[in-house]
Parts: sequence; structure tokens; C-alpha cells
Amino acid sequence: MQNTIKKINTKLKTVFVQWFPAVILIFSLLVIWEISCRLADVPKWLLPVPTDIIVELYEHWNLLLRHSFVTLYEILIGFSFSIISGILIGGLIVYSKTLEKAIYPIIISSQTIPIIAIAPILLVWFGYGLLPKILVVGLIAFFPIAVNTIDGLKSIDDDLVNMMKTLGANKSQIFKKIQIPNSLPYIFTGLRIGMAASVIGAVISEWVGSSEGLGYLMIRSKPQFLTERVFAAIFLLSIIGFLLFLLVNYCEKKIVYWRTLSE
Repeated sequence: MQNTIKKINTKLKTVFVQWFPAVILIFSLLVIWEISCRLADVPKWLLPVPTDIIVELYEHWNLLLRHSFVTLYEILIGFSFSIISGILIGGLIVYSKTLEKAIYPIIISSQTIPIIAIAPILLVWFGYGLLPKILVVGLIAFFPIAVNTIDGLKSIDDDLVNMMKTLGANKSQIFKKIQIPNSLPYIFTGLRIGMAASVIGAVISEWVGSSEGLGYLMIRSKPQFLTERVFAAIFLLSIIGFLLFLLVNYCEKKIVYWRTLSE
């Protein structure tokens, strides 16, 4: 019991030391924002102060929470789609020179097309339902996951592979014992980037056409000069993105546990 309490205290101290500077900086910026806007008498519709945003969150938490769950659902489903497709296609490209020559240039060149230009087309094809939002999220998060999967699978040490072959290992065993563990850190790097991009993709898809979600709420509130509600939606989006980023980091520590041990 005492060992457990000591471990908890140690973790709490580590978290405190890690996040304390960031918390102080954010708090200081909010105080400066509040004081500056009040001294300059900035209109609420132009730039609300942090206390106005807090009041908005408190008074309309039910509305904001309902739209937050819609956006979160789009992010999770679309991100799951990008994980499956990114890792699968990345693996196929590594193990087939023909697919690499055929698909990889298309994946690279696809990033030159702004996702906001694709979203209206998906809206025309699939309507205003959930599917076009999921596709936009999946497309925007697919690229970093696929590219990092390819880099991870290709970064294998040739000497280690040759040693495994001399010990009688086949391709399947080399893949399971060497390539997968070696590629996991790369994949999780792609997942972190993809998760951040997923939040952007969800908002863009809701801006283009939707009837719910935080992006829709921002577009609806803007012409009504409900600027504090727009900022409240931005705050909730940042919270969602931050928590999902921490979730990816947590999964990495549990799955790629040997990196934590080496540190």
C-alpha cells in the first residue's frame, strides 16, 4: 500500500513539474488579455475577455456539450478509418515495389490539394450526413500515418535482418520480431500528427455543410456577433485535441514500453 502511495505521489510530482510552466504561462496570457481588453474598452462582439468566454461556457454548457460530442464522434470514426487505411496501404507499399511506384506518388501529390477544396465535392456526392465528415477527417489524417508507417518499415537495420536470416528466421518472423517493433515509434509519430489534423478536418467539414457540431456552431454564431460563443467552441476544440493527443501518448507508452524503460 505504501509503495502504491509513493508511486502515485511521484507521478503527481512529475506531472506538476512538467506542466507547471505551461499553466503559469497560459494563466499570465489570460490575465493580460483580460486586463488589456477592459482598459481599452474593447467591445464584447469584437473580442470577448476570458471571463465572458467562461460565462458562455457556464450558461450554455448543454448546447456546447451536445455539439462537442458530435465533433468528437466524427474525429474518432474518421481517425480510426485513417489508422486502418494508412497502416495497411503503408505496409503494402513497402512490400510491393509495383505498388510503391503506382500509389506512393499519388499519395504525395494528393497533399497539394487543399482539403477544403475536396470537402464540397464529398458533400455533393454523399449529402449532408455523417459520411462526408468522416471521409474528410480520414483523408486529412491518412497522409502522416501512411508516410510514417512506410518510413518505419523501411528503417530496419540490414545487419539485424541478415543475422536473423542466418539464425533461420523466415520473412514472417522477421516482420513480427523486427519490423513491427521498429516501426511502432514512427507510426505513433504519424498518429500524433494525424490526431491534431483530425480536429482541423472535422471543423472544415462542418464549415462546408452540416447541421451540428462545433464547426457548425461557430459558423452559425459568427453572423449573430456571438463572438464569445465562437471562442468557447474554439476552447472546447483545443481541449478535445489536447486530450486525444494525450491518449495517443498514453497508448504509445503502453505499447512501445521498451522506449520508456530505456529512458
